Amino acid sequence: MTEWFEGFWAIYSHVVLSLGIHALLAISVFITLSCGMLTLANAAFMGIGAYTSAILTLHYGLPYPVALVAGVLVPCAVAWLVGKPTLRLSGVYLCMATLGFGEVVRVFFLNADVLTRGVVDSGGAMGLDGIEQHTQWWHILLALLLVLAVLGRLRRSRVGRAFEAIKEDETAAGLMGINVTATKMVAFVTGAAIAGLAGVLSAHLNYFIEPNEFGFDRAVHLLTMTVLGGIQSLVGPLAGSAILTLLPEVLRFLAEYRLMVNGLILVLIVLFLPRGIWDPPHWRRILRRRPGSPPPSAPAKDQTHA
Repeated sequence: MTEWFEGFWAIYSHVVLSLGIHALLAISVFITLSCGMLTLANAAFMGIGAYTSAILTLHYGLPYPVALVAGVLVPCAVAWLVGKPTLRLSGVYLCMATLGFGEVVRVFFLNADVLTRGVVDSGGAMGLDGIEQHTQWWHILLALLLVLAVLGRLRRSRVGRAFEAIKEDETAAGLMGINVTATKMVAFVTGAAIAGLAGVLSAHLNYFIEPNEFGFDRAVHLLTMTVLGGIQSLVGPLAGSAILTLLPEVLRFLAEYRLMVNGLILVLIVLFLPRGIWDPPHWRRILRRRPGSPPPSAPAKDQTHA
């Protein structure tokens, strides 16, 4: 049994660890969607966290824990600055604004050496290579468990209920006394922090990062994972990220068409499972319709006597 596990881990350890990192990224998108915000900035926040931590450990020799904290705090600060003007937008306008922000981040890391006069050595288009592998399996597991525990309590708190109210009707939530702008900022910054954490873990797991890794393609991939799983509970993004992480391993012959497959999955989910795969009420209704299943009991009639 031990030999089998060692062989399995030697071959599939990277896939298993990627499951945890992708789960964190899907959760970061889940937070903003649960507050009614469609944003495409989380891939950029992941890149900011990854580059911040990698530059600190690779070029400045700082300890990994310090780089990890910086890789979480810097995306939070950037999210706050970006969120001040953009969170007043909604719908497709917010989506386009955050998409533009993501492209700005990508181009910045492509030209960081010139723009900062060598203070930030991002490696340009060649990226950063030789990043020390500090990330261990228990780092990812611990990060995922802590994030799930914190967000589980958050969703049951007053802030979590405010998220749901804003998602259902932003105007009505404001009339109920909810500070809509501040609540959206909490969701936006929280999502940035989780994405930055995932970026740190990923950078120090894969040895190498480059700007195009955090562009539009990654942003759409993260959104697909979250929508695929569903945003009704925290189980949804976990399920969606697991499926889209394992799917390329199963369909290796379609590697060149991964984006097309992701887009097709997104369209099918929106058409046939608009609430995502993790929607227990929907599946219960389907099971009740199976041939041979007893019909749902009719409601008892109210018998009144004259």
